Amino acid sequence: MASGLSPLNRALNLVPKRAESRHSEQLRDTFVDSGVAVVMESVDHQIIYGRRGTGKTHAFRYLETVQRANGDIPVYLDLRTVGSPEGLFLGEEVKPTERASRLLVDLLNQFHDSLMETTLEDESLITDTAMISKLDALLDSISTVRVSGEVEVSKEGERVKASKSGLAVKLGFKAPELDLSAEDSDETRRMTTETRRGTEGISLNFSDIARSLRSLFDSLRGRRVWLLLDEWSSVPGEIQPYLGEFLVRCLLPIQGLTVKVAAIEQQTNFRAVLQPSGQLIGLELGADIAANVSLDEFMVFEENKERSREFFKSLFFNHLTLGGAPNSPISNISSPQGIVRQGFTDTRAFDELVRAAEGVPRDALNIAAKAAVRAAMEKISVHHVRAAGRGWFQSDKEAALRSKEEASRLLNWIIDKVIRERRARGFLVNQRDANNSLLLALFDARVLHVVRRGYSAQDEPGERYDVYVIDYGAYVDLMQTRYAPQGVLPIGPEGEEPEYVEVPTQDLRAIRRAVLDIDTFISTLPASRTVS
Repeated sequence: MASGLSPLNRALNLVPKRAESRHSEQLRDTFVDSGVAVVMESVDHQIIYGRRGTGKTHAFRYLETVQRANGDIPVYLDLRTVGSPEGLFLGEEVKPTERASRLLVDLLNQFHDSLMETTLEDESLITDTAMISKLDALLDSISTVRVSGEVEVSKEGERVKASKSGLAVKLGFKAPELDLSAEDSDETRRMTTETRRGTEGISLNFSDIARSLRSLFDSLRGRRVWLLLDEWSSVPGEIQPYLGEFLVRCLLPIQGLTVKVAAIEQQTNFRAVLQPSGQLIGLELGADIAANVSLDEFMVFEENKERSREFFKSLFFNHLTLGGAPNSPISNISSPQGIVRQGFTDTRAFDELVRAAEGVPRDALNIAAKAAVRAAMEKISVHHVRAAGRGWFQSDKEAALRSKEEASRLLNWIIDKVIRERRARGFLVNQRDANNSLLLALFDARVLHVVRRGYSAQDEPGERYDVYVIDYGAYVDLMQTRYAPQGVLPIGPEGEEPEYVEVPTQDLRAIRRAVLDIDTFISTLPASRTVS
């Protein structure tokens, strides 16, 4: 072939790696339900957690097509496209309330535009004059501007001397008479000047907005609106609570509206305390909105090998066939199992790809594409997957950490302590240390993965641990050396040869040697650079 790749390997490279690159119909067809769909289709307000690449956007666009097919009105908003540069990036130069107001106005304008588009395309709604007027009322409720600051009023008097001249011609029955005359007069004018010294800002009245929204929803003839707010974590952390407070006051109480929020858990700030009043604002998880879905926990290989294997078979099958990878003759593959049979040397090679993905669909697609290039005209082997996994780690994950020096140092320290010294792939972290900023940075960069939360140990009564594994790409080059990991967790008494186990399904004794004390690393940092 001219491309040097087999048809299947070429198709693997042509698969779009991001949901934004697909049309909505393709997103519906390529979606693989890992068990999250039935939870998301609930009418309850929800937060959907997941790191980059776990499929939050894909799940939202799938939900959008499902609800539209059901006759409801889905409104998908990408918060990366909401707000102005002044509101998002000026920081202390603009008050948080003003920045949040600008963001809310832009969000509501996009919400209004989506509803207007739906109205114009729906014959039953476009003929409803009340619907149009209520959309206009919503627009009016978010268009108020105020000027805050002092008002200065000054009065000035002015005396003006005006000269008037006139030319008069008198005509009579005798000789004509010319009369020239000039007249002076004084005129006094008074002027009033009003100067406002302050700043112009947006003024939002939550009561007016809520009232206009309730009135608008009454005209939707019982159709539910699904507001899908994607990329919540792209909103600056200091104004996220203000956005949450708006949801609590204006949107969440409205009947006929369901709000879903997609966010990266480690980059959210749903609630804050205002100073000096001590007032709490924002979303209260559990009370205002449920946070019961985490895509991070669905597809980890160690947690459920068979489920992960079947999920990724279907993922590749759907993307290569139902998703219509362009110009790729792969119609001879009629089942997910056919992907493994025709694309990989054996099931072990495909399992290696699933393990390398660490439960992240986008990583799976990228690693498969790199492995396909290496395989060229051949089927993908374990060797191809390992080389691709290492390459993807270096180009995507490791590169993202270069600007975070201390996080990179922590990763290297963990690799030395866990892999080189213990010959394990995983470790335990006490939940008291789970919010360490460097640990969270590694988790967010997808170089560490949580495979189980809240693990308890019989030899550590009262303590709870999270089970982490190190990303495949970070240790794959050690797999043919004496440092090759023997399992996930090393257990057993100190001084004895460890027993290696996968993620345990029940509490075990003697796990102390598997616990990683982050404070030991923190103590090596200079005092001026210590983090928490």
